[in-house]
Amino acid sequence: MFLKDESFELGCIPMALKEYVLKRLVYSVILIFAALTVNFLIFAMMPGDPLRQYMARVELHTNEEQYEMMREQLGLNKPLHLRYLDYLVKMLTWNFGNGMIGGGAPVTEQIMNRLPNTLILMGFAAVLSIIAGIFIGVLVAYKRGGLFDTLAVTGSLVTYSVPIFFIGWLMMFFFAVQLHWFPLGGIAPRTWGRTPPTNAIEVLIGRISHLVLPTITLFLFSVGGWILLSRACVLETITEDYVVTARAKGLKERTVLYKHVLKNASLPLITSVAMTFGFLISGAIITETLFDYNGMGLLIWDAIRGGAAPDLPVLQAIFYVIALAVIVANFIADLLYGVIDPRIKYG
Repeated sequence: MFLKDESFELGCIPMALKEYVLKRLVYSVILIFAALTVNFLIFAMMPGDPLRQYMARVELHTNEEQYEMMREQLGLNKPLHLRYLDYLVKMLTWNFGNGMIGGGAPVTEQIMNRLPNTLILMGFAAVLSIIAGIFIGVLVAYKRGGLFDTLAVTGSLVTYSVPIFFIGWLMMFFFAVQLHWFPLGGIAPRTWGRTPPTNAIEVLIGRISHLVLPTITLFLFSVGGWILLSRACVLETITEDYVVTARAKGLKERTVLYKHVLKNASLPLITSVAMTFGFLISGAIITETLFDYNGMGLLIWDAIRGGAAPDLPVLQAIFYVIALAVIVANFIADLLYGVIDPRIKYG
């Protein structure tokens, strides 16, 4: 009888998982359309005439008849619901149109030119800070109440609360201005514009040298948050009965900490990791601007500040892509919950 019931439960697991995935997919689609709607309304309800702002930006002078003709060509004379339908079609087909910055280049082209740079910078900084923060956070929780705990928590609070531009200035002042170890900014040596390198090693060294300072800046700013979060998560589970049992079995303390304690305390960490990677493509506006790093953060800043008006097509497309990435990251995190913690049931 027991075997029959057990096989029945095991047979239901795949079906429950399929239903859960389908349900999460439906929720994700609803979230995507909600994000699209909010994104549309934000820019549709902004004060002012975007066409006149664009004309002022490019110093285009037209009479009223030409102006009305341009409004008709751009679809700005349509009712709001028809403009919304046109917007949905363009967003879902990734036809973002042309931007005002970048010489009027297509928005998709501008994003794809900047996105790899941001993924490299933010990816390195995120992976390093997550690994180091979780590792140190577990050790701090294990040695709670001691000098190491006090120093780690104090240092984390300091680095996490100091403005990131101040950390960046310190990196630039000491390592670029004083020691001349690394360049001040950019993604590659400026001399490459005149004489591009042909050696792959030279290209790699040149790119890495420009990555070091912004990566360290982002690492120092974010690692403290991961240390504090990991410490708090581990402290909630380190006194549980299963931890005492694992130690009573004679397991090594490292095995107890990282296999038993951390695994059961990792759900909040998974959520934070998913959100971090979901927001990767948004870049780091302050850091990229400070180091003149040609990434998504600098693109957002250029679109906000440039000219007589913000570049609405670029901003609208970027906000949609960011929302899409965050929704996908949360969907993946939901699926991982049941893999990491078997106590969570799909359904």
